Amino acid sequence: MRLAKRQRLVFVVVSLLMIGCAVAMMLNAMQDYVTYFYSPSDLVARPPQMGEEIRIGGLVQQGSVESLAPDKITFIVTDGTHQVRVAYQGMIPNLFKEGQGVIATGTMAEGMVQAREILAKHDENYMPPEVAKALKKSGHWKEPNALGATP
Repeated sequence: MRLAKRQRLVFVVVSLLMIGCAVAMMLNAMQDYVTYFYSPSDLVARPPQMGEEIRIGGLVQQGSVESLAPDKITFIVTDGTHQVRVAYQGMIPNLFKEGQGVIATGTMAEGMVQAREILAKHDENYMPPEVAKALKKSGHWKEPNALGATP
């Protein structure tokens, strides 16, 4: 009878160790796919590591969009406090324009974000949650009016 208890205890301990190892390996593998969100102020305060994938969000600064080719642009993302230049080559979303919310995904290089993807605000009633939070934090958030649109 004692042998059976000991075998069960060994089985439970070994099972828990195996489950723990599996969870640790899954968390380690998922860490490679995590993309951190930054506001321009966050990027200035804590620059990311070289080659680290990041997402930056804010408003496209008025007068900052420069078209270098039909599918290549540079623009400035601002949270009202700091600005970060973004370079992007690819299909530009139809709703991308100055003064609107945007999220750019890419890496920092040569003092600017080299974006591989940009997401534009999809209608006048929506602001990406991360962008809204960053604008609220910097004091530049405008509450939506009664119709839901930002003034």
